[in-house]
Amino acid sequence: MMNSVINQMAEELRKAPKVALFSHVSPDGDCIGSMLGIGLALEALGKEVAMINPDPIPRNLSFLPGVDKIARSMPNPLPETLLFVDCADLQRVQLQREDLPAEAVILNLDHHISNQNFGKINWVDSHAAASGELAYALIRRLNVELTLEIAANLYTALLTDTGCFKYSNTTSKTHQIAGELIDAGINLGDIHHFVFDQTPMVKLELLRRGLNQLQIFAEGQIGMMTLRKRDFEESGAEESLSEGLIDHARTIEGVEVAVLFKESKPDTIRVSLRSNRWLDVNRIADSFGGGGHKRAAGCTLHVSLEEAKQMVRQSIEEELKLGRSH
Repeated sequence: MMNSVINQMAEELRKAPKVALFSHVSPDGDCIGSMLGIGLALEALGKEVAMINPDPIPRNLSFLPGVDKIARSMPNPLPETLLFVDCADLQRVQLQREDLPAEAVILNLDHHISNQNFGKINWVDSHAAASGELAYALIRRLNVELTLEIAANLYTALLTDTGCFKYSNTTSKTHQIAGELIDAGINLGDIHHFVFDQTPMVKLELLRRGLNQLQIFAEGQIGMMTLRKRDFEESGAEESLSEGLIDHARTIEGVEVAVLFKESKPDTIRVSLRSNRWLDVNRIADSFGGGGHKRAAGCTLHVSLEEAKQMVRQSIEEELKLGRSH
């Protein structure tokens, strides 16, 4: 079944003279690395390729080969073939179905368990550690050489979505793919340095503010961090710099669930959830109209910050009371 879907997607891309690729808002290494890897592969096949992300590229990903090809707005007219990478639904790229041409061939490549299967062809594998694993398989199916540029993007996709290969989503297959990407000649030291070891001072200020607002609940099982709109404004930090801050709450001894609340604007609260061992945070995010994975998920709530914190805390506490057997 899976091979059939890969073949169908590869065939649609082979016959398309022009392709537009989309990746999700608040971009991370997986969505950007996967999109760039596929985009560069399609260019190698002689396709005219547009790559779109609605938000600015995080500065720790600005080194990626081809990143300057990514636009924030859609080309006009749109190609008939549209490939959505690492997007659980169209809302993740701030689109509705009516925003796209009726005759558009929508291809959906993703690894989120909450994916809505919104495409004509849906290749969704929730067992994959990252969409980068699927991007790798697709590029191989297209018989495109793993150039240094493609490999660097795909490796970054795997690296970031597995937390340097330490998260529970990492499998032997993940390591096998990473090995092939390393064999393509990528510079591991440089990639790790750019992604993880170039922290702007304003991000440290954001972390300080988040830790100052850290709260512990449920006898130490919940760690909640908050970043208010004024924290971003006063620190001068872009919202993308909040990426990874939640891990400081997740790694506290005894914490099972970490939450980061980001106040984008009054009554618009972006919520990130992470769990350590057993709690399914995708269930919680889904109950609020979001989604993601069992150990990492998110949602957006259109209520006040205090209401959002109360609602999410209550939902987590209910799940904790139900316990592992639930």
